[in-house]
Amino acid sequence: MPLRIPNPRTPGTRNAALPTFTEITRNKPEKSLLRPLKKHAGRNNSNRITMRRRGGGSKRHYRLIDFKRDKDGIPGTVVSVEYDPNRTARIALIAYADGEKRYILSPLGLTPGAKVESGPNAAISPGNCLPIRLIPTGTLVHNLELEVGRGAKMVRSAGTAAQILSREDVYVLIRLPSGEIRRVPANCRATIGQLSNVDHKNIIWGKAGKTRHRGRRPKVRGSAMNPSDHPHGGGEGKAGIGLPGPKTPWGKPALGYRTRNKRKPTNLVVRGRRRGRRR
Repeated sequence: MPLRIPNPRTPGTRNAALPTFTEITRNKPEKSLLRPLKKHAGRNNSNRITMRRRGGGSKRHYRLIDFKRDKDGIPGTVVSVEYDPNRTARIALIAYADGEKRYILSPLGLTPGAKVESGPNAAISPGNCLPIRLIPTGTLVHNLELEVGRGAKMVRSAGTAAQILSREDVYVLIRLPSGEIRRVPANCRATIGQLSNVDHKNIIWGKAGKTRHRGRRPKVRGSAMNPSDHPHGGGEGKAGIGLPGPKTPWGKPALGYRTRNKRKPTNLVVRGRRRGRRR
């Protein structure tokens, strides 16, 4: 997906780089696959803010995405490639031979009319889903399962792809987009190809209003707050943070502090830490 540089006729378009949506082939979603989406503004069931800087934004409907891809042996045809406001990648509407319709994450290069399939007998082509033990070494995949039958949990954002490295008995070594190398059970499934909307990381919205439409509220520096609100707050003028190192609003070290639990069960399947991290 290329980006367009609008003419700088207003301050909001002066430095913007916006998506063209040229790959979108349908403007209205499939009604049978829509569900209501309630806004929570970063609050939990006790109405406490657990995620800051969330609120507002445009109304949205949730699109039911098939992350399990369990219609084995039933071929499907791509009806359309659509925009999904709930995620960065594009989605594709699939009409299966038995009459059912489902949304899947659209890989790069998938166009209306293409055939997709899932199951052990599926071909190695973009959009097909099969167990990773049957995928050749070096293949790029997305929509990766971590537990058999639980549905895809990783490699689901725009432009991302994992790579099959090697096989080890009942496990397969996979390099994730972060650079982490992880052992995944060989019977877990993945979808062939790199995800669509590769240029999403290069988008420049150009004005604060575009971010507000996406449900993101402004971020305030800790040093601009009062001491009662943040450890960095207080002082006369721009006094810095007044601490040996930066801290979170709750007083924990913000840099160089490893937060991963040393007894986390998945530590056993991580073979190599992600880029820039100590082993």
